[in-house]
Amino acid sequence: MRIITGWNDTSKSKHEEINSELNICLECGKNVFFDENRGYTVCEQCGLIHSEKNIDRGPEWRAFDNDQKKKRTRTGAPMTYMIHDKGLSTMIDWKNKDIFGKEIPVKLRGQIFRLRKWQSRIRISDATERNLTFALSELDRMASNLDLQKNLRESAAKIYRGAVENHLIRGRSIEGVAAASLYAACRRFKVPRTLNEISEVARVDKKEIGRSFRFIMSELDLNLNPTKAVDFLSRFISELKLSAECQKLAKKIMVQAERRGLTSGRAPVGLCAASIYAASILSKERRTQRNIAHIAGVTEVTVRNRLSELVESLNLAISLKKKIDE
Repeated sequence: MRIITGWNDTSKSKHEEINSELNICLECGKNVFFDENRGYTVCEQCGLIHSEKNIDRGPEWRAFDNDQKKKRTRTGAPMTYMIHDKGLSTMIDWKNKDIFGKEIPVKLRGQIFRLRKWQSRIRISDATERNLTFALSELDRMASNLDLQKNLRESAAKIYRGAVENHLIRGRSIEGVAAASLYAACRRFKVPRTLNEISEVARVDKKEIGRSFRFIMSELDLNLNPTKAVDFLSRFISELKLSAECQKLAKKIMVQAERRGLTSGRAPVGLCAASIYAASILSKERRTQRNIAHIAGVTEVTVRNRLSELVESLNLAISLKKKIDE
């Protein structure tokens, strides 16, 4: 092995900076690697030592399987917005076992029970924490029923915390603001969920959720793009079990409808349902209006009205007679 000597400080720092960015040797241009046994960063070709006495930032223990890794870790669960104290408080396990896995003596079980009881009382100390505890549990229940992903739930919890911190809950129901926060998170992550779907799993009606959503969006300055009909396309196509060709055709119809200005003032769900219905007829994978309206959560009248607008404006070769559904 050879060590670089005779460099001035300026050239050395310059070369070290280049080496850290490109991870190549300063002399022969080959790759360098980290020798864990010696703590050196060495060139694999010429043996040039680029750095020494590196700090090992890994754990000081070894684990040979997942169980050992889980038992020996000391960091605990990550911080989350889905718990009122963000998961940073101390938890007393419900199991009557000590750290070594042995049973706790009977004389100490009464004391442990009292510690658990007081711990649960201390965790929720004021009205704000009680509010967050109830609202976040409701939010998690609604998200579970809608099968939403974890990062979307975290975003919804953060939006609700912002509403609590800005005192926007006063005069409004906790369930309504929680459902509105979940709907706002769905809009932010472009997850196609309608107000009807949110209201079905919430304990408040659609109007209350809509009012709360508009209020928190204006007060918290949430810049959310309006929902488009294309956002619902893949989910509706999957539930109707239609082919990819039908999906491409429905998307083409929606793009043409947007260019003609047919989307302004219309609900995106109704336009998406009508486009899928038209595409299913053109691709000879016909689905009934009743089936499509049920999947989209709209009425059959809405599907027929949007379909007639598409046929007239885009000159689609579709008959509007009732024989289509027969």
